[in-house]
Amino acid sequence: MNMTTHKTSGLCGLWFSLGLLFFSVPVGAAVYEVGPGQKHASIGSVPWEALKAGDTVRIHWRTEPYREKWVLCCRGTKDKPITVTGVAGTDGQLPVIEGQNATTRPGLNYWGQERGVVKIGGANVPADTMPAYIVVENLDISGGRPPHVFNGRKGMTAYAKDAAAIIVEKAEHLVLRNLVLHDSGNGLMVSAQSRDVRVERCHLHGNGNPASITEHNAYTECAGMVFEGNHFGPLREGCAGNNLKDRSAGLVVRHNWIEGGNRQLDLVDATGNPALNASPEYRHTHVYGNVLIEREGDGNNQFVHYGGDSGKEAGYRKGVLHFYHNTVISTRKSSIAVFRVSSPDETVECHNNILFVDSKGKNLSLMCKLGVLKLGKNWLNEGWVPSVDDFKGRIETLASSELGKEPGFVAFNEQDFSLGAMSPCLGAAADLPAGLPPVELRYERHQQIVKMPAETRRNIGAW
Repeated sequence: MNMTTHKTSGLCGLWFSLGLLFFSVPVGAAVYEVGPGQKHASIGSVPWEALKAGDTVRIHWRTEPYREKWVLCCRGTKDKPITVTGVAGTDGQLPVIEGQNATTRPGLNYWGQERGVVKIGGANVPADTMPAYIVVENLDISGGRPPHVFNGRKGMTAYAKDAAAIIVEKAEHLVLRNLVLHDSGNGLMVSAQSRDVRVERCHLHGNGNPASITEHNAYTECAGMVFEGNHFGPLREGCAGNNLKDRSAGLVVRHNWIEGGNRQLDLVDATGNPALNASPEYRHTHVYGNVLIEREGDGNNQFVHYGGDSGKEAGYRKGVLHFYHNTVISTRKSSIAVFRVSSPDETVECHNNILFVDSKGKNLSLMCKLGVLKLGKNWLNEGWVPSVDDFKGRIETLASSELGKEPGFVAFNEQDFSLGAMSPCLGAAADLPAGLPPVELRYERHQQIVKMPAETRRNIGAW
């Protein structure tokens, strides 16, 4: 691996630089500096057992990766979070945490070491607690997959098939920011006892296991899950998992770039915590301001699956997928379906999206088999069809859409999906239904979020 390839960029880089200039910690809190010329030469020498509210661990970039594993089982507070932050190299390189042949310091005693490179969750040492108010940022983490091994509390051990670069066994009020999570079974895994988890401006790519559909770039289930400003790239070659698979209550997916995967979004039923299924937030999922790209040969021809996959239909989401101001693009030469829902009781409300296939318009279909689609104003290919299946559901047309051969992108072949001066999508968006969060930001390649100008009329699509 070239240790200089992963860098901060754009607004992320600006934010990171400013963070260094104005770095400060609460009074009485400790700062642990790790790396060449620092007090702590290794990550393992940090007293992870003793971290308290307000403490900061700063891991400095070096030319060689850190081959170390650890657990975060500690509690900060809202005003004094515990922060683990990477300090970039002179050219913006993020510190690399490599799980292959990594070592966990013997004094750290925690279960599930085979499940991830970095664990946030329970332990024997440190004393077990519900981790809370933690920030992990500015690190490149990889290598948590078979056949890779590590040296842990049971000696040399192989990673589990579903291991992750970061596994969150349980946590409250967790922020994961500007991370590169790759070359693992799952890039990120969040388990069902967690709540209030935010994933911001991260790059998740190259994860999965060959010929397996059960590992993904992200696999999450919690109460209150937000993905914002992230770059989801294709999975590892030959891996058949989804890009983002989620089972959460209160899921928000906004202003992300999601390219490749068996499906770009697989939003199915909660299976690990009955309280999630009972939450009112479980019935409303918000997906807006994203770019979703289906490529030739990506596997399943569906972009978004909503509802459930456990076979226990009583626990399916059976609510509303609020899908608006997204730019959806297929470069397949065959037909695609934008939505698949899992039962007649799931509904998609679709407003102000660009839904574009770079082939014949009849290759754009909107639904599969079941469910209800409430179709507001969107841009669609001329010749689109409701479904290519034996469709038992219904489509309710709420407004007329813009139709055409192409929506007027600036440079489609260069993946510049901003709108040219003659685009029919400029200023053409309809008013959103009452109660939906407004679209005030937009994604910019890559891992940047830009504030939108205060305009009276919005564009159709993510731009």
